Amino acid sequence: MAIDFDDALEADGLDTKASMNITPLIDVLLVLLVMLIITIPIQLHSVNMELPAGAPPPQASVPLVVRIDITAENQVLWDGQVLTDRQDLDAHLKAAAALPEQPEIHVQAQGSTKYDTVAAVLTASQRLGLQKIGVVGLEAYAQ
Repeated sequence: MAIDFDDALEADGLDTKASMNITPLIDVLLVLLVMLIITIPIQLHSVNMELPAGAPPPQASVPLVVRIDITAENQVLWDGQVLTDRQDLDAHLKAAAALPEQPEIHVQAQGSTKYDTVAAVLTASQRLGLQKIGVVGLEAYAQ
């Protein structure tokens, strides 16, 4: 007959299972963690910039704005004046590009305008050397 010593000792109220006391280990780890947090330098998320000194330059004159409207019938209007053909548009764009200070070109198309017409106006403006070209009125299509 085999005697189980663990059962006999537990019956007497003695605990024979030994476990390691990890309290000092946790204390040491917490001290090391606090030391690590204290010694890490504070990272500042900033960007050093050299800003210009003095007064800002005077405001430039208000630029000339040329409005090109494209109707649903694919008619092109230059500041409200109907252009007859592509050569007429090119002539107006060349004249605008030749000015000492180029005007801003605002292109606005109605909702049912063909994309080809709008693309032709934009490419002609860029091809003829105009730099300030923008499409306006897009907020109507944002919904």
